[in-house]
Amino acid sequence: MSLLGKLNKLWIRITGSTAKFPLEVRIFHSVCILAVVSLSYNVPFNFLIGLPLIAFLCMATLLICLFVYYLSRYGNKPRPAVIIFTLVSNLLFTGNFFYNSGTLGPSEFFMALCILLQLCILPKKQQRFWLTLNVLLVLALNILEYLHPQLVPYTYNNAWSRFLDMTSAYVVVVIVIYYTITYLRRNYDHEKRSSGDRATSIERKNEQIMRQNHELERINQERNKLLSIIAHDLRSPLSNIQNYLELVTEYGLDTEERRMVEGDLLKVTRRTNEMLSTLLLWSKGQMDGVNVKLGYVTLRSTLFNTLELERAIALKKEITLSADLDWDIKIVADNDMLQLVIRNLINNAIKFTHNGGEIVFKAEQIDGECWLIIRDTGIGITPEKQAELFSLRAGATFGTNNEKGVGLGLLLCKEFTELQGGRIWLESSPGEGTAFYVAMPAGS
Repeated sequence: MSLLGKLNKLWIRITGSTAKFPLEVRIFHSVCILAVVSLSYNVPFNFLIGLPLIAFLCMATLLICLFVYYLSRYGNKPRPAVIIFTLVSNLLFTGNFFYNSGTLGPSEFFMALCILLQLCILPKKQQRFWLTLNVLLVLALNILEYLHPQLVPYTYNNAWSRFLDMTSAYVVVVIVIYYTITYLRRNYDHEKRSSGDRATSIERKNEQIMRQNHELERINQERNKLLSIIAHDLRSPLSNIQNYLELVTEYGLDTEERRMVEGDLLKVTRRTNEMLSTLLLWSKGQMDGVNVKLGYVTLRSTLFNTLELERAIALKKEITLSADLDWDIKIVADNDMLQLVIRNLINNAIKFTHNGGEIVFKAEQIDGECWLIIRDTGIGITPEKQAELFSLRAGATFGTNNEKGVGLGLLLCKEFTELQGGRIWLESSPGEGTAFYVAMPAGS
């Protein structure tokens, strides 16, 4: 730390920190220190120029300044300290007027300096009183000297002594005034900057609170929508099961009718189970977070079995699901997450492709990424729906065979893809099919 920095740190320690003392009290401490320093000079100086009585008065003033400084700084009693300082300074400067040649000495310099310092440290309500008292006191002393000059003797031994006393007094007064004004200006600028910083900080906090409120409103709306989706989508299969049980209980069904109803119920139950699994997986990720375990995996080890299972599902709608890729390509991914993403995308392709359609699964390595592409010949997606596809605003959907979707599958795909450091997007035109792209970091 530089010498200036050390001195500044020492001065802050002597006058008190901004956190503990207000500006007026810190100025008072500074005034006391400056008074002690200047009086320490004046005591021997007045002895040297032949004014021992003034030297004793300066010594008394020095001790009083030390006392009131200690009372305020360490006794934490600034109010009584300021009052004592103000009273005693006026009394001592009055005595200095009589014993230091009156108007021919430097007493009025010090009286003017005294009121300046008092105005800096006194409460606003008391300033007019002490200013009036100071002016009246100086006027009264001048009039008294004019009417009774014998009461104010000339105490200088020679002209040289007076010259030194007046000059040194002027220098001391100017230095103290300069320091006081500089100190006030510096603290004023500091307070102004602090106020500006506080105002800016408050504005930032207000903006942050507003953003949080908007976010809470958005989350609340999404929660309400999610609850309505769950309530609606659970009601339908439960109603079907209830209707089936009522039919079985009240009416006799032959074997063929029972088999048809049970087949329909099985489809509904499977779809409901898939929907609940998606909902639970998504909600768990929202509440607890998701643990991502990234590693180098091959497409064969991660997606081959998934594709075979999806191919069997596609065959039920007479849809051809083919793969055009190098199964030994390595990527950086979480094995389970990637399976869920690709399974969801292929399921969607099957759901929205008519019987007899075609789905192709491809993989291409482009600019350090592996692009996994699921392209179908399905019904396509309108631009309006594409804008909301990866959000809760997407809503429930129905496939070409009236397959029901909860509307969370693609949102889950997006979140899981991004958690793995990947990207997801689509290209689609109504009636011309859809292509979903999942770009994952390529392995070495």
